[in-house]
Amino acid sequence: MIDITYHHALLNNIFTMPIWYLRHDTRDALLDLITRLAAVADQFLKECLQMLVNNFTSPGSLGAFIDQPRWLARKKEIYSQLHGSLRMISDTVPLAPRMLKDIIDRSMPKLFDNKAKMVSFVECMLGLDNDRMGDLIGALLLAKVMDLLTELDVNISWEDVLQEEHNKGIFDMEIEDLDEDDDSLGKACFGGNACAEKLDGLMVVVCEHLKSCAEHGRLSKEFDILKTIFRASVLRVHKSKFAQFIMFYACSLDPEICGLEFALFLTDIFTKKEEDPISRMSAVSYVGSYLSRARFISADTVVGVLKRLVDWCVDYCDFQNKIGMSTKPINHQIFYSSCQTIMYILCFRLRSIMEYPNLKSQLFNMPFGYILTHPLEPLKVCLPPIVKEFLRQAKAARLDMFFPFDPYLLKESDRYMRPNFEFWSMVKTTYGNHNGDDDEFADLDAPEMNVGSLDDQVEIDFNSDDDLEYSMNKMSITPHRTFYHPMAMNSDAGLSMPAKIRPSVSPPL
Repeated sequence: MIDITYHHALLNNIFTMPIWYLRHDTRDALLDLITRLAAVADQFLKECLQMLVNNFTSPGSLGAFIDQPRWLARKKEIYSQLHGSLRMISDTVPLAPRMLKDIIDRSMPKLFDNKAKMVSFVECMLGLDNDRMGDLIGALLLAKVMDLLTELDVNISWEDVLQEEHNKGIFDMEIEDLDEDDDSLGKACFGGNACAEKLDGLMVVVCEHLKSCAEHGRLSKEFDILKTIFRASVLRVHKSKFAQFIMFYACSLDPEICGLEFALFLTDIFTKKEEDPISRMSAVSYVGSYLSRARFISADTVVGVLKRLVDWCVDYCDFQNKIGMSTKPINHQIFYSSCQTIMYILCFRLRSIMEYPNLKSQLFNMPFGYILTHPLEPLKVCLPPIVKEFLRQAKAARLDMFFPFDPYLLKESDRYMRPNFEFWSMVKTTYGNHNGDDDEFADLDAPEMNVGSLDDQVEIDFNSDDDLEYSMNKMSITPHRTFYHPMAMNSDAGLSMPAKIRPSVSPPL
């Protein structure tokens, strides 16, 4: 009979004991004791669960050896034993899953914990996201992981990425030209940024988890949870750089269902009037970047989403014609964002669409001219690089806007994204590469295109027109404070879409 008063020291030793140094049979005996103690009514459940969660990470003294083959095998074995003990306790004690949620929440790695601790904890934790345990606490596990990824992401600035002393000339070439096994990728892009290295390691863990889900027929359920988390925690994050690629990779594992579903999910957010302006503008940026970059998305899907965006723009223009439009650009930011997205998608996908006669016919029937030559003058207001590239289907200048699926720069987890990612140099344009002046245009894959220049610390009042303008500029979905770019300001007639550039008269070469 164990008494919490008389056996306090013994219990304390048991509940604080790391199992990583124990032999297999000794670990089995200790974990069997833990599961039995957890079943004692109103006594040791919390302590037992905390002891198991504490062992999600190896002791610090093992940090230098944990990646050695011998310890990798032991780590896998220990994770399996921990998962088995937690499942047994959850089956025995109905209260256990709820208490386990709270303990995991409190025990999650913090921003300044080392990479090894973060990776070990998350890897073990995600191992619970299967079978019965996944049904009970899977949503919480994924939510906590995405929160951690996002927290690390927002602590990486583009200034960290673009350190001149480390990466001179790196963006003069395309990112995919770098050897994915070359250590220079991570060092050149981040100069040893700790948050980037931690995020990179965690991305590997989460991608492996999603791959396992796909192999065991659980991806669809996992993806539904991820969509909810993305909507609540990622969509509105200011220029998230890498965390959103979890969605990209999940979609690549099942393009026909998850890939299509994500595109429609984003488009639905954009088209719903009930959604707030920032969410709608972020959603249309996401869908534009996603359709442009995801190789696994079919041309049919691209055309289908384009039609929805174009139809929305037509309805918007018609409505403005009826009510007598205001020409103040801030009143039409969502419209300009959608026009920008349409042009950006076509920069990447126009040639591939035109290879299919039925899709080419659908594209020709879309009223691009009506939208782009409307008195709201989107060609004056949208970013010049996208306007130029759309009008001549050529390499665009650097973009100061948010395209969330632009090149992925995390070295260790790059292998999960690269096979499914469309790089600009791989895009077949409608005009080929016959002119010698193409070099004047910068690379669409240059990470500088996402660099923001506005102060991240300013608080925004969403009821104020000025602050709404600021916040939308800050997201770089529309241009900076001066809405009209110099090229448009210097032209009385503004920009129009030359007939020779229109899709209907630009057959593939």
